Amino acid sequence: MTIHKLHTDTFSLEGKVVLITGAARGIGLGYATAAAAAGAHVVLNDSDSKGLVASVETLRREGYSCSGAHFDVTSEEAVKKGVADILAGQSRIDVLVNNAGNQNRKPFLDFSLAEWHAIMNVHVTGSFLVTQSVARHMVGRGEGSIIMIGSIVVESTRGTIAPYVTAKGALTALAKQLAVELGPQGVRCNVIAPGMYETEFNRALLDNQEIYSTVKGEIPLKRWGQPSDIAPLMVYLSSNAGRYVNGHVFTVDGGILASL
Repeated sequence: MTIHKLHTDTFSLEGKVVLITGAARGIGLGYATAAAAAGAHVVLNDSDSKGLVASVETLRREGYSCSGAHFDVTSEEAVKKGVADILAGQSRIDVLVNNAGNQNRKPFLDFSLAEWHAIMNVHVTGSFLVTQSVARHMVGRGEGSIIMIGSIVVESTRGTIAPYVTAKGALTALAKQLAVELGPQGVRCNVIAPGMYETEFNRALLDNQEIYSTVKGEIPLKRWGQPSDIAPLMVYLSSNAGRYVNGHVFTVDGGILASL
């Protein structure tokens, strides 16, 4: 097999439809760009309508096939309608990336119940709603790839993010459950656990020079990650190259977990 044929037959996403939640910026947008470059039609979802429109327009100017789907992942009604609209327009969803997320940093004892729910609703309930809606379609077709965006904090956490750590732990467990339950129907589910990335999601850390420098020094590769560092793994898990990969957690962190 030639290198060209390996790429086109194995790693290509030509003809596939990929739905990414929380894709207006950061890691989600990075994957949307990589998936589109690999040949997929990419559906970007986000609750930020202005950011979503801007990102879709940017990708289209670059010649990529994409569309936007503005709906709130925490609303059952909105998710059902949003997924139905995508299927009506594209006829299929081959890959789902559950990337939508939020953050709130404060000591555990200071969290209110409403703040706890705000994190859980987006990460856990949102992923449940979107996955269930999309998975019904995937099971009916007998194939599909679901990717949960977890975090290295499940393995080695830092203070002041208790709800986030709990939510990512729940998503990791859910992914393994789905790998076992949906695998027989041809639907794979895996987790990507990012380390420390230079995205708006980590703006509070990036703006603190002391924290930024300290974390950079702790990472063996001596730099924070970029969305382009994680996107190729997402393409792999979405493509035929990853067709036998199911129920695993992939850490992309520059080696920081290995150093702790």
